[in-house]
Amino acid sequence: MRTRRIGAAALAGGLLALPFAGCAEAQGASQENIAARVRRAPDGEVRMHFTSRPGVCGSVDGRNVSIRDRRRGGTIMHRGNWSDYREDRDCIEGPTHVRLLVRGGRVADVSTRVAHGWGDEDAGRVTDLGRVGAREAADYLLDLAERSDDAGKEAIFPATLADSVVTWPRLLRIARSSAAAQEARKSAVFWLSQQAGDQVTRGISDLVDDDDQDRDVREAAVFALSQRPRDESVPALIRIARTHRDPHIRKTALFWLGQSRDPRAIELFEEILSQ
Repeated sequence: MRTRRIGAAALAGGLLALPFAGCAEAQGASQENIAARVRRAPDGEVRMHFTSRPGVCGSVDGRNVSIRDRRRGGTIMHRGNWSDYREDRDCIEGPTHVRLLVRGGRVADVSTRVAHGWGDEDAGRVTDLGRVGAREAADYLLDLAERSDDAGKEAIFPATLADSVVTWPRLLRIARSSAAAQEARKSAVFWLSQQAGDQVTRGISDLVDDDDQDRDVREAAVFALSQRPRDESVPALIRIARTHRDPHIRKTALFWLGQSRDPRAIELFEEILSQ
């Protein structure tokens, strides 16, 4: 396997890079942006890694990811198959590793691991960008999600893992964008549902009410609302079930209200059945 290392530390070489390790992100910001470096890369893989936000950890091989949020009562999201691991022991905090499959200067696929990258396990041409700034990486990945038909859907997940980056405004923009692929828009809506804050719930609720959006996107937004905390989700779903113009969207809201087992939902069902 032939590997090109373009990162600042690699160019500095060996031990000379060690005193400057803490400045890696600042150095990266002054270099070419990620999009330009990816465009210049030969066909094959482009790899990079960046600091993960608190609560993100990966299995010992990096393939499975867990996201924890103490404010929301522990683990809120698993990605992958944890059946062969003990999460309390085998979930390792570390950087987010991203692998881009590049063909003709365009990204055809995006893969993500946490704490453990790919090493030399896969054959092929590899361009390693090394460590990049978390904000720069998130911006690049969300730009990719908004404009790429091929890789947009998978670019969103790693962007949400970047440290100290508020992604929900961009996710909401992608969800509303007619230029983005439908699967990317639905993925943006889903990851919006995992963000904290009243603004997110309002944004998703507005998306449901937007007649200019595809029904599939609005339906995904109803599901996203159902994933919010009950004090936010149940009133919003009840409003949609009562007033939305699209019978299919009202039915979807009623379905997710049923899954909530909330007393307010039961009262609504009783009211509807009594009419």
